[in-house]
Amino acid sequence: MDFLNPPQRAACLHTQGPLLVLAGAGSGKTRVIVEKIAHLIASGRMPAKRIAAITFTNKSAKEMRERLAKRLKGDAAEGLTICTFHALGLKFLQIEHAAVGLKRGFSIFDADDAAAQIKDLLPGVKPDAVEAAKSLISRAKNAGLSPEEAMAAARSTREQEAAALYARYQARLTTFNAVDFDDLIRLPVQILEGNHEIALAWRERIGYLLVDECQDTNDAQYRLLKVLAGPRGDFTCVGDDDQSIYAWRGANPDNLLQMAQDYPKLEIIKLEQNYRCSNRVLRAANALIANNPHEHLKKLWSDQPDGDRIRIWECRDNEHEAEKVAAEISFLHTGKQAPWSDFCILFRGNHQSRALEKALQLLRVPYHLTGGTAFLERQEVKDALSWLRLVANPDDDTAFLRAVQSPKREVGATSLAKLAEMAQHMGVPMSRAAESMGVLKALPARAANGLSAFTDVVRDLRDQTKLLSAKDLLLRLNERSGLLADLRSQCKDEAGFQRRKANLDELADWFDGGPRGGNVGDLAAQLALLSRNDKDDGGNQVRLMSLHAAKGLEFRYVFIVGCEDGTLPHEISVEEGNLAEERRLMYVGITRAKQALWLSYSRETRRFREKVRLMPSRFLDELPASELQRDGADPVADAERKKERASAGLAAIQAMFD
Repeated sequence: MDFLNPPQRAACLHTQGPLLVLAGAGSGKTRVIVEKIAHLIASGRMPAKRIAAITFTNKSAKEMRERLAKRLKGDAAEGLTICTFHALGLKFLQIEHAAVGLKRGFSIFDADDAAAQIKDLLPGVKPDAVEAAKSLISRAKNAGLSPEEAMAAARSTREQEAAALYARYQARLTTFNAVDFDDLIRLPVQILEGNHEIALAWRERIGYLLVDECQDTNDAQYRLLKVLAGPRGDFTCVGDDDQSIYAWRGANPDNLLQMAQDYPKLEIIKLEQNYRCSNRVLRAANALIANNPHEHLKKLWSDQPDGDRIRIWECRDNEHEAEKVAAEISFLHTGKQAPWSDFCILFRGNHQSRALEKALQLLRVPYHLTGGTAFLERQEVKDALSWLRLVANPDDDTAFLRAVQSPKREVGATSLAKLAEMAQHMGVPMSRAAESMGVLKALPARAANGLSAFTDVVRDLRDQTKLLSAKDLLLRLNERSGLLADLRSQCKDEAGFQRRKANLDELADWFDGGPRGGNVGDLAAQLALLSRNDKDDGGNQVRLMSLHAAKGLEFRYVFIVGCEDGTLPHEISVEEGNLAEERRLMYVGITRAKQALWLSYSRETRRFREKVRLMPSRFLDELPASELQRDGADPVADAERKKERASAGLAAIQAMFD
């Protein structure tokens, strides 16, 4: 461990009892987790099969696995668990499903599936009301509340109505032998807290627990950590209270304070040496975040040089701002020979990307917008996954309704509504009702023939699960279901067809290596856990992303645009008293910069065709003036910078003629 600094080494060597590692931005927290796992295994303190490391993204889990594969020799890591909270919950439910009345091969409903069910339970309401209801149910589940507990906790009429809807929604999930994402945490907590024998068995299974980004845990996730760790608390939690920016989706940074109360012997180690940023960037970040209340104040420092002062740009409006950013990136790319991937533009809201995209396009700067259409959200991919879900789980009516209409097969909405009514009367799922001769006779002939052909294909594919590998099954499914033929008819040319077919081929590749005769439902469930950013690789392009999406990333050159009061900090957050979280969001953005940082704001904007005066973000006044370079404040430096850019422009023109 000679290459670790003293606090990192102390964190690795602490292997008994609870430990909280407060790891500042860029302080090498992943290295600490990797080295600690290696030490636990090499010292004989804990075998790999009894160690579980929990991350918040699949991307982080993959990186950790790759680093451990290089760190450990042979099969030393055999049986080690490295996954997200939700993946651990899925693994738990696949083993303990009977304890909550689930059958093997249960489905996982994504956000669209959940919204569709709530819309069906609230006929006639507007989409915003559906989203609001879904959010309330999710909030109750993230707090670890069952429908009964949510009703008991309800104080207002609105909360009582939401709790009643939660109960009906959950009953429907049970009927479909399905869970949603929030259930992957809530249900394991319910089982472990209510069944002492199962809890003891899982504490024996997981002898040592490591949790990354623990400041982002919600109440249910913290309860899962607590019940798995047990009273001894053999765990290491790594996190940074200054980077807690997800309260809007249920994260509770107070869990770090609660941990100290639940575990009085909790040891706390701070990692303050930063290996990413220039010292100037760190001094600015420290000054900003010091304005937030702290239980454990950290002060980041670095061996890196000071670097350039942080540039503050005042712009006329967002279009002028975008033009300046694009021109600066183009200049640095040419003058410094910096690859496009060295640059990142950060903003508070995704709508701010439009002017930036236009400016980058005009200068022919390649860019990648994080948060575009995700692979797993493409129509043909979701269609194929709905077929897989139905093959694995006949009770999944949501998968049935999508699959039977992908492609269309003479079964209209009226016939499907009648089928649903008869299935409900019979007390069976729609896929089973569709196999009944009595049901088919009650439907129009064309619809009955279409349903009969559909159920024949599903039955054939279900039989093939015991004979084919998961990849081969999916390739067969694409043909037998008619998905490929339907794609060809939708596409105007061969190139378009091949592009969309490639998505189905890539999906099949994700199943590559699955066992022949294995449970395809388990594999489909694993795919359902992939988030939209897991395949979000920008390559050699300028990255555009929200400040929330930037957490965990780093870039040589960082531009934060829209630094106006009302945007950053956001107007609603200020009104609701969430200024501390907005400041943490700015802190996260600043600490993404390795070498140089630009902060820009607009003097005015247009609202309803009228010009509105904007004020610079109050956070700019919290940064040390000595670390900043404002436009016009240093005429000599500004003149030199203009001269440098003019020379670069002439050189670029000469290069074109050469």
